[in-house]
This record gives sequence, C-alpha cells and structure tokens, in this order.
Amino acid sequence: MSGGRLRQRLVAILAADAAGYSRLMAGDERATVDALDAARAVFRRQIESNQGRVIDMAGDSVLAVFETATGAVAAAIAVQCEMASAMKAAPEHRCMRFRIGLHMGDVVEKADGTVYGDGVNIAARLEGLADPGSIAVSESVRSAVHNKVSAQFVDMGEQTVKNIAEPVRAFRVAGAAAARSESAPPSLPSVYRKPSIAVLPFTNMGGDPEQEYFSDGLTEEIITGLAAWRAFPVIARNSTFAFKGKSPDVRAVAKDLGANYVLEGSVRKAGARVRITGQLIDGATGNHIWAERYDRNLDDIFAVQDEITANIVAAIEPALSDAEIRRVAQQRPGSVSCWDSYVQGLASMRSYRKHRQESKALFESALRADPSFVDAMMALALCHSADIYLALSEDVDVSIAAMFRLANAGLAIDTKNFRVYHVLCLAHFWRGDLAESVDAGRRAVALNPSSVEAYEVLAAALAHHGLAMEAETCARKCFQLSPIDPRLPRFHLQLAQALIGQRRFGEAYAELGHCLVARPHDVVLLGFRAALLGHLGRLDDARTCLDEYLSKRNLKDADQYRRLFVRNSALTDINLEGLRAAGWNV
Repeated sequence: MSGGRLRQRLVAILAADAAGYSRLMAGDERATVDALDAARAVFRRQIESNQGRVIDMAGDSVLAVFETATGAVAAAIAVQCEMASAMKAAPEHRCMRFRIGLHMGDVVEKADGTVYGDGVNIAARLEGLADPGSIAVSESVRSAVHNKVSAQFVDMGEQTVKNIAEPVRAFRVAGAAAARSESAPPSLPSVYRKPSIAVLPFTNMGGDPEQEYFSDGLTEEIITGLAAWRAFPVIARNSTFAFKGKSPDVRAVAKDLGANYVLEGSVRKAGARVRITGQLIDGATGNHIWAERYDRNLDDIFAVQDEITANIVAAIEPALSDAEIRRVAQQRPGSVSCWDSYVQGLASMRSYRKHRQESKALFESALRADPSFVDAMMALALCHSADIYLALSEDVDVSIAAMFRLANAGLAIDTKNFRVYHVLCLAHFWRGDLAESVDAGRRAVALNPSSVEAYEVLAAALAHHGLAMEAETCARKCFQLSPIDPRLPRFHLQLAQALIGQRRFGEAYAELGHCLVARPHDVVLLGFRAALLGHLGRLDDARTCLDEYLSKRNLKDADQYRRLFVRNSALTDINLEGLRAAGWNV
C-alpha cells in the first residue's frame, strides 16, 4: 500500500472487552451471545452518539475512535451506566461487565478506516488496568477533558505495561463502576442519556435502479442535517443502511439500534415530478409523531434534494422536542433526570413571562447535574435574552454579560454547536455590536442551515446593521423552512424590519399586521406601527397609535428612544422619521 493511502492523526481511542467472557460462555452459550449482542448495540449507539466510530467488534472486544476525548469519556460513562442498569435483574454470576480503556494519541489510519499504532496499544493496556464495569484513562485523556465533564478521576499512578517503553500514568473514572443500586451515581452526566434518532434509508418506490442514488442521497443528507442540530444523537449511516431493502418492524429496528425515534420515508418518481414522504415514529410504541408529503418538479434534482432535506430536518427537531415534552410531562415525580429538567425548561419557556423563574431554575438544575450540558447553558442564556426583550431585566448590561459568560463556556466544550453562535449573535445584538452579531449569526446558519432560530436572529442582526436585502432573504427563509409554525408572527416582524430598512413601508405595514393580530397590544409592535403609519401619511391613525405608544413607553425625547432601541441600529433614524411624521415633536 502506498504511503498516500495512510493518514496519521490524533484521536481518542476506546478499547473494551467483557470480563470473564469464557466463564460466561461455558455456563450458558445462548444467554451469553444474547447479552453480548445487546452490549454491542449499547456500545455502537453511545459511540456514534458521541461523534465516535466503531473500528472493530471482534469476539467480546470493542475498538473505537473519537474526534474528541470528551466524546470518548461521555460514551464510556454512558455505556457503563446503561450496562449496570441492564444487569440489575441478572444473577451475579451471569452479569456481563466490560473493562474500558481510553487514551488520546496518534494513530495511523488506513484507507479502509482501520487504525494502528502505540495509541491503540496504550488504550488496550489501560483496558487491562480497569476493573470489570469501570473505566481507566490516560493522562492525555484526563487533561483533555478537565472541567469539561462532571466525572471525577482517581490517580492510579504510573503503570508499567506490556510492550510500551515508557510508564503510563493512569486514572480511574470515579462513579463509573457497575453498581447494583437503584440509581446511577450522582456524578454521572445524565445528559448523555438523551434520546436518539435513527434515519432508515428512504425507499425507492419507483423501482428504477437509477433513482436509487437520489433516495440514498436524500437519506444521507437528512442524517447529516439532523446531526448538525446536536440536540438528539443521530445513529450513524453505517448502522441504519444495514436495513436497506428490508421492511422491518420499526419497533424492532429501534431496539436493535438503541434509538428512541425512527424516521422513515419513500421516494416515488413519475416523469418530471417526484413525491417524497417522511414519517417520524416513536420507537417504543410505533406511534406516528410527524408525517409530511412533498411534491416537486425535478427541474434540478440536486436543488430538490437540498430543499426537501432542509424542510424535513427543520420539521423533525421541533417534533422531537414536542414528543419529549409530552413524555417528560407523564413522568412520575422523583424520576426526573438532567435531560428531563432541560426538556421541562423548554416547555416552561413557551410562557416565559409567567414562568420566568421556573424556566431558569430548571436549566440551572440540569447544569448542576451536568456542567458540560451545552444546550442547557444556551437555553439559560436565552432566558437572559428574553428578559431584555420583555423589559424584565433589572440590569441589561448584567443580562448581556451573563449571555457572554454562558456562550464562552459553551464554546470551550463544543465549538460546532450552532446554539452557541445563536446566543453570541443575540448577546452582541443587545450590546449594539452589530457587525459581530452578524458574524456570529452567519456562523450559526453555516453550522445548521436547517435552523429557523438561526435565520431569525441573523435576519434581525442584518436589518439593524443596515444589510436590509440580506435580512429579507433570511426572514423569508424562515417561512420556507417552517411554513406552519406558532412563531410565524416573529418571522413577519423580521420581514417587516427588513422591508423598513429598504423603505418599502407599505409592504412592511402588511407584514406587521400579521404580528398585531397575534399581539395587538405589544408595545414594540405599536412603536413600529406608529412609525409606519407616519411614513404612509395616515396621520390620524398614526397620531392615535403614537399616543398609545408614548403612554406605555413614557418617552420624552429622541435620545431616550435611541437608548430604548437596539444600540447603533440603522433602523433607528428611519423609525424616528416616521414617528415625527406621526406628530412626535422631537
């Protein structure tokens, strides 16, 4: 093999094997094989859910690589927790427990994905140092994940291991040993038990083998798009494509893959048109959570693929969140996990003015359980943003500082989580750093092109920064991605602001009207309405609206208005023109 087909890179390596495997096989071969298959499913799901890749599962061993040490530790802890839970009902002599070793180092990767080198050997030696049901890690792993996971590491000292020239300093992960208690150790980061989704290959209903590439490509694009949300772990393509060409029971698929939800669909082409269907199914019950049908002309097959992918991915995440909110609402008191607290916080945010303190408390509870839970950090930051928008903040600068603090903490853990840049976009926006806000918003969209929230905040930043035409494009993208959405009034507001920036006041007023139907007494909307009526020369209506607006805002002059409005906004003077035309003598 030529050197060009070999690649050296730095990865985190997981090596594991089943303790007492030969003894278990001698006692009951069939039961041991069943337990091993179940364990392999757990390993595969947790590895793939934490940005890892299975290299080999020969015999009772597991070898995997991860892009980050954090992902490797998260997967290992989750595996041991789940295996311990599964063994609770088994007799002690029939319990299958795995030893896991983790190391971060260089490997040589072949074109077929296999890896070699001292990095692999050290991980295997660390596995031998681990007790059954526990995890041993090297100094490189412990240093890489310091302050990024809530697990504790107990120093085992320097260890001399076979065929490794230098001693290896090893650490035991505290709390990861398999326990027969009724609950997981308090230090276990329960965020890693969040639900996962599997995307089955979309079925080519037309029977034309040439169309197979379209249905396969659509499936792969959806997997990639869902992974960008980083909210729900997505089972990797290699696992789900094993079901291609089959018609399995979805509940059995979910069990085999360890998925909570399954997305399946079909593609049927007729002439120059294509019909694509998709349905999201609860893996435990088989109930449908979401379903949609898309009919398109195939003028540009790749454009159709991109559009449908974006629409399906944009619809799935809210549907999953709603399903999780319903599930958590049915939980019995006292059984709430870190993930459940986060989901409850999302539900309470839907009535934020009423449940403001409750929302924050739930996200803070999730973060106490797992300080590395980035989505909970960003949700808490969005609470501070809502405080500013709703004029509930006691000190806007303090709220903005809290947003930056949480966003920077999130960046230290996961630089590819679009929600971090979503928060940074808003934090810069409220501080009046609009160029930086736009940059962060563009990064959020680049990381997750299916996120309506990312496009929405970017549209606002662009409009206030004076880039009104690009703001209009982003606002219209929100409608395209989510045409049936309870947040539609917000999308109309972003579009109205983009049109104001282009001085298209009649169109802006029509868009604002959609917002006013939903929130007729919203003081922010009243200000926009008064300004637009002034621009349109509807002076009687403008004066009436202006009086109501000023009575609620108690504004005395233009400087007060500028301080109330987004700092450094390009829309401020345009709105002030309209308010003066409406009769405000400032």
